[in-house]
Amino acid sequence: MTSPPAPAAVVRVRGVTKSFGGAAALKEVDLDLNPGEIHALMGMNGAGKSTLVQVLAGVHQPDRGGVEIDGRTHAALTMRQARRLGVSMVPQRRELVMGLTVAENILLGDLPVRRGRVNWRTVKAQAREALEALDIVLDVEQPAGELTVAEQTMVEIAREVRRGGRVLILDEPTACLGAEAAQQVKTLIRRLRDEGIAIVYISHYIDEVLDVADRVTVMRDGRVVHTAPALELDGPGLVRHMVGRDVVSRRPERSAPREEIGLRVSGLSRGRFIRDFGVEVQKGEVVGVLGAAGDAQSFLFDLLSGRLRPDGGTLHVGGRRVPLGRVRHSLDSGLRCVSGDRRNLGLIPGLSVNENLMLAGDRFARRRLHREPELALRAAPHRDAYGVVTLSRNPPVSTLSGGNQQKVLLAKWLETSPTAVFLEDPTNGVDVAAMADIHTIIDDLAGRGVAVLLASSSAEEIMRLADRAVVVRSGHVVAEQDIARTTRDELVSTALGGTHP
Repeated sequence: MTSPPAPAAVVRVRGVTKSFGGAAALKEVDLDLNPGEIHALMGMNGAGKSTLVQVLAGVHQPDRGGVEIDGRTHAALTMRQARRLGVSMVPQRRELVMGLTVAENILLGDLPVRRGRVNWRTVKAQAREALEALDIVLDVEQPAGELTVAEQTMVEIAREVRRGGRVLILDEPTACLGAEAAQQVKTLIRRLRDEGIAIVYISHYIDEVLDVADRVTVMRDGRVVHTAPALELDGPGLVRHMVGRDVVSRRPERSAPREEIGLRVSGLSRGRFIRDFGVEVQKGEVVGVLGAAGDAQSFLFDLLSGRLRPDGGTLHVGGRRVPLGRVRHSLDSGLRCVSGDRRNLGLIPGLSVNENLMLAGDRFARRRLHREPELALRAAPHRDAYGVVTLSRNPPVSTLSGGNQQKVLLAKWLETSPTAVFLEDPTNGVDVAAMADIHTIIDDLAGRGVAVLLASSSAEEIMRLADRAVVVRSGHVVAEQDIARTTRDELVSTALGGTHP
């Protein structure tokens, strides 16, 4: 008995080439997207994934080649044409209007109007139909800004499906989500696949891709280097295709921490989100704070940096008590808090790489003016030490890949002689090679005798970097474990409230 023929591709990309300012982003790319299939795009930051899906969505037009939809080749799709032909995209940065309701966001641009007035009853009814068709349970009158990140993602997906999309591009749909929320999104994506929609799935999470994808295409340096069914791939092999070599991030041998407390937090509380949190970190030690996304560790940056005033608690850095609730006091103490939100809180996108690198150091040195050549000389050692790579001499930091932006952010703060450092999700949204580089940076930081407190929702990252782990659940510290005497499954079980062998 012969197997049924494979369905014809709904979209074919053929020979697509695209350059920006002389730098080639795509080189002769071919790609087929089949209905009823989750097709993952993998690759390092800068490999060409984002440019390729933006060509598909009509954001960019190729220099050569074209996109074939329903047998017709389009050399220069616009966004409006792509959407009319059934190609839609949910970008990594959510595009909901947070002040509008769920219903208004789902029908945005397509509000039913009669005699010059919006029929709000119809708006709500059609929004409910769009959500119910995907088994999404949400109040359509709730403002989008009050939704969780996972719910916002599902609203965007519902909006695009309602518009008749046959090809749905999802860029990092589970970024910044905890395990349960990510599973909700993946369940929805599988349902859409089973209904015949072609899904393009971009993610840095290798285990997630191998779990959810039917087929995987790997890009490197603007080219497609490998395409295969997901069942034929494994993690190490996928990394080799992505990087062109083996990438190993192994925990190094580190000297024992000094018998000296670099950072002590006691009784830290803020509403119902974080209650009586306490931790001690010795100089030269890395302590990880693990919890589900949105738990207590998500509020540590604002509280320790001084952006928010806690309801109670004390902070000591290098043996000296530091008043909480003032950014200046936190910085003067020698504590450096590195945000996980590099776009909004960590970097200034409109400034150059060199300006961002030296921003904190120049502020501490009270240096108000600089000359461009002198700034470049001072920034060069930081670029080299942190492996910051740019295509042009000194571009705006916003043009860099996520991994290079994160290295700029780390260099900005870690090269200011810190006594203690708080790192919030330091490898969020970076590729595997950049992640390995950042892990090495953190290892070296501890080796210099700095007390490092690391907040993460990734048990794997805690296992790789930390000497000890503090597990939080529902705002409380529920356990403290020596990494050398625990396992990843035990950490996860504790964080989720389960039991382990």
